[in-house]
Amino acid sequence: MKKKTDSGRINIQKTAVYGVLAALALALSYLESQLPAFFPIPGMKLGLTNIIVVLALYKTGGKSAMAMNVLRIVMASVLFGGPSALLYSLAGGMLSTAVMIILKRTGAFRVVTVSIAGGVAHNIGQIIVAVLVTNTVSVAWYLALLWFTGMASGALIGIIGSELIRRLPDSLFEGKKKE
Repeated sequence: MKKKTDSGRINIQKTAVYGVLAALALALSYLESQLPAFFPIPGMKLGLTNIIVVLALYKTGGKSAMAMNVLRIVMASVLFGGPSALLYSLAGGMLSTAVMIILKRTGAFRVVTVSIAGGVAHNIGQIIVAVLVTNTVSVAWYLALLWFTGMASGALIGIIGSELIRRLPDSLFEGKKKE
């Protein structure tokens, strides 16, 4: 019986942690939607929610990070976006998260590098959608501009995410008591 109780407690704690991460990501999405653009390039954002995605990737694993990101994108689109925002965000977010999962699994890259690759992949995903929506490849030139901003924001997000990963104890995410 004790084992089931411990397991149940761990599952409840994991569910609570995932809920808090998703809520933080959603709050950062809202905050970012209210901020003026930091870059002179239309549509460019810092990607503050990716701090939480990077944290989730390294602390809870790839599947959890992907699920949390999908949940956050859908909720943010419903609350303060729309169908178009959902389409672009899902394409960018899913490609970004998938790339980060793959790079993290290799073990060959630091958090900042993984985040930079995620930032660039996010822009690639959004440009792919733009090409499909507009039915022209001429919008792909925009990727040249987004490439640099994706690297810059990815680096910033990676630095912040790396610090959070280092400072937050694994036990918080695994449901283990610190002894």
